[in-house]
Amino acid sequence: MGQIRVTRTPIEGLAVIEPTIHGDSRGYFTETYNQNDMRGAGIDSVFVQDNESMSTKGVLRGLHFQKEHPQAKLVRVIEGAVFDVAVDLRRASRTFGRWFGVELTQENHRQFYIPEGFAHGFLVLSDVARFCYKVTDFYHPGDEGGLAWNDPAIGIAWPKLVGSYRGCASGEGYSLEEGTPLNLSEKDQRWKGIGETFAFS
Repeated sequence: MGQIRVTRTPIEGLAVIEPTIHGDSRGYFTETYNQNDMRGAGIDSVFVQDNESMSTKGVLRGLHFQKEHPQAKLVRVIEGAVFDVAVDLRRASRTFGRWFGVELTQENHRQFYIPEGFAHGFLVLSDVARFCYKVTDFYHPGDEGGLAWNDPAIGIAWPKLVGSYRGCASGEGYSLEEGTPLNLSEKDQRWKGIGETFAFS
């Protein structure tokens, strides 16, 4: 017990988790997940699947959410660096539509806990990033939704990214400050803004 430090964020439910690192001249050891420590910190999610992705510099994945089968996630980076973002989509929440972001790197060992009811995405800042995450539900084909990563109504301040909003989620004209073009999937360039996606009746 007591092997993690949990920092709560201004958005209820989101948390940044820092594990204890035991290091010496040989390298280091850390527990990347301990159910007892998580429960002691008030995080009771039961994870059923581990995923891993590899992306290159300038790749932006997101903003994704699950429509009928929401997942809580515990995300971390084992190589490289990303800026990781969650957007509150809980309609009854006082922070609906607000975002929070954190830089996850292989050096800082931070993890980001994202409960159910959030959209999620990340921007790769290093040459290569390997991204690992636990989820609380299995993949359900056809259940994925999304939001425009650059929606002004959300206003995510993606670090080291330059470009001008052109009224859609296209990555055209965007790049990292050092010149690497922004790289998005075709699907991620078609998502709409939060106002259109979650219009209240």
